[in-house]
Amino acid sequence: MEETMLHRVLLVDDEPHVVEGLKRALRKEPYEIVSANSAEDALDLMKRETFDVVISDELMPGMPGSEFLAVVLQQYPDTVRIILTGHANLETALRAINQGQIYRFLTKPVNGSELTITIRQAIQHKALMSESRRLLRTVRQQHSVLEDLEKENPGITDVYRDETGAIILDENDGDIDVLIEEISNEVARNEMRFSRSRTKQE
Repeated sequence: MEETMLHRVLLVDDEPHVVEGLKRALRKEPYEIVSANSAEDALDLMKRETFDVVISDELMPGMPGSEFLAVVLQQYPDTVRIILTGHANLETALRAINQGQIYRFLTKPVNGSELTITIRQAIQHKALMSESRRLLRTVRQQHSVLEDLEKENPGITDVYRDETGAIILDENDGDIDVLIEEISNEVARNEMRFSRSRTKQE
């Protein structure tokens, strides 16, 4: 039976009691929780490990949370970013939004239910964005195949419909079996090119 991969959440705060409180609030959630007590330590962790969500305090020694999340945005754009602060003000919120493009802005002391719901929504958001990018890649690949087909067989991608919207096939344009074979061959060639491209990238 295939195991379900746990989502991973990184908590970044220089106050241990805050981290422990967040962990308690999330103890019933099916996540792997990892913590760091500074932005620098968190970035070191992220070089070695992958996280779905990162929640960072704003006021920390060294690098503030908004600056840290801006770095996360640049280096790990797929990681959903949430900022947590006990000193909520418009300047802090705007800085976090502009620099780190954060997903949510939470204030201390954060409500446990609000925290769990926010993380669930963040993970759903990440999954939706990932699926959207996958679909976009598929559409681009299909568009490339159609462009190649049109170059080799001008007019092959034209679609004509009657007044009811049904597709009209002009049998005088050639043998449909030949066209299907050409399309199949072109798709196979495109898949081979795509496979070779992925191999080179890896």
